[in-house]
Amino acid sequence: MASRKPTAPPELSTSDTERPGGLLGPAERALAWRRLADEPFDVLVIGGGVVGAGVALDAATRGLRVALVEARDLASGTSSRSSKLFHGGLRYLEQLEFGLVREALRERELMLTTLAPHLVKPVSFLYPLTRRLWERPYTAAGLLLYDSMGGARSVPGQKHLTRAGALRMAPALRRSALIGGIRYYDAQADDARHTMTVARTAAHYGAVVRTSTQVVGFHREADRVSGVRVRDVEDGAEVDVRANVVINCTGVWTDELQRASGSRGRFRVRASKGVHIVVPRDRIVAETGLILRTEKSVLFVIPWRNHWIIGTTDTDWNLDLAHPAATERDIDYLLDHVNSVLATPLTHADIEGVYAGLRPLLAGESEETSKLSREHAVARVAPGLVAIAGGKYTTYRVMAADAVDTAAVDLPGRLQPSITDRVPLLGADGYHALVNQADLLAARWGLHPYRVRHLLDRYGSLLHDVLAHATHPDHLKPIDAAADYLRVEAIYAVAAEGALHLEDVLTRRTRISIEYPHRGVACARQVAELMAEVLGWTPAQVDWEISVYQSRVDAERTSQTKPDDAAADNIRANAPESRRHLAEPIL
Repeated sequence: MASRKPTAPPELSTSDTERPGGLLGPAERALAWRRLADEPFDVLVIGGGVVGAGVALDAATRGLRVALVEARDLASGTSSRSSKLFHGGLRYLEQLEFGLVREALRERELMLTTLAPHLVKPVSFLYPLTRRLWERPYTAAGLLLYDSMGGARSVPGQKHLTRAGALRMAPALRRSALIGGIRYYDAQADDARHTMTVARTAAHYGAVVRTSTQVVGFHREADRVSGVRVRDVEDGAEVDVRANVVINCTGVWTDELQRASGSRGRFRVRASKGVHIVVPRDRIVAETGLILRTEKSVLFVIPWRNHWIIGTTDTDWNLDLAHPAATERDIDYLLDHVNSVLATPLTHADIEGVYAGLRPLLAGESEETSKLSREHAVARVAPGLVAIAGGKYTTYRVMAADAVDTAAVDLPGRLQPSITDRVPLLGADGYHALVNQADLLAARWGLHPYRVRHLLDRYGSLLHDVLAHATHPDHLKPIDAAADYLRVEAIYAVAAEGALHLEDVLTRRTRISIEYPHRGVACARQVAELMAEVLGWTPAQVDWEISVYQSRVDAERTSQTKPDDAAADNIRANAPESRRHLAEPIL
């Protein structure tokens, strides 16, 4: 359908088109820097992953003065590299971690129904049965417990299938790979987009949120942590920030921040590397995802738009925390395990994208990271300093509430209880009504209804604000070589979502870097030039951004041909950093 010059349709009400709160554009970034220098805060959060964003939202909605600083980009670490599931964790039932599973399932339900229905969606999985007599009743009992532990259920319960029924649902499976199956449901979300939305919601409720802002030192008054010194890693400027309490939410960097603060940690964090591969949807013919047992854990084959995400590995990692590298061995492990059940095996040539992330596990006695607990720990490390680590993405909201509760002793006055279980994320309000109006909205904006539904599932009721940033008809056209995304989305990522570099847009605001075989290189110039319209980049700056991104992709491709972690890390860690004044390590 031909697009017209995008303007706010006259038939829409003012409430449809007014600017939302929680903007993270260039003007808000400049204001945030001044506020960090000038204002005292009740809570300063270090780390822009899902836990840090969740802490900022929890504290802000309790009426506290809050600031969040992140050295890189929102969700640039673990929170953009997960399996992208909101789930209880079936394998934790076998480990008898009933409390963790119950808590996670309760959070899944909240996300699906109240907090983020535009971002979190039900997803089905087929569990292939391979052993007669005992496996079906054993698995069914576990799934019955799983289905019932989360309270009210917004996803269907388990369904038992014969081998023929399972093969109709997943024709890609080898007939000899199963004797039957059970289908069950969990939920999924774009983790990076969800984390960014949590941070924007915190900003909407008054929190100062600033990325590319690295903590480079801690201030003390006697034995108390009284604030931090931060550096703008874009230009090198530094200011001091005052706070009653600092909360360390840096995940795998927790120990490094503990050392920088001069405080003795109460727990130790251990990094476990998880690698995922992305393949085209047509390479595995199935109408459901798959969950497969491995010798150590489980392997997921997860539906992801026009793709499948296959993961994950679980291995110890002691190298560069910022850029964990996938190896050829990691990729072969995933291919070998999924091919053990597929009638038509996958090959390296089928892989469109690869990503590696680090889980911040609490160090324990076991040497196997897959057996370390996913429970979280929170501690008051010193007066004025709280640290939180461990846990899993699904339970971020509970972790955040625990961290703020622990900080209460360092806060003046009475601390209000957490209310984030009743605070929808930006874009949730009005989402369901807009879904029903998708055809009407498509006609008004000159877009295909499918495109509008796709946008609604990314932005929810912020849809009108996104499209209002299209100041030229070409902005409503797809990005060249990445047709799943409109050009205006790249503009909006910079104007409202805090993106500062080409990598931020191609890797996290969109998922172009893992959804296309070119990994973003083929559209890098067009996206950079769209960003330049907002950020005022010169042609030389555009060229530099493209060069840095190309170097990153080249390094990742090369590292994925190396046999071991050390060789892969040596390649990936030598790629240039887009944030020029970033210090690694801090001290």
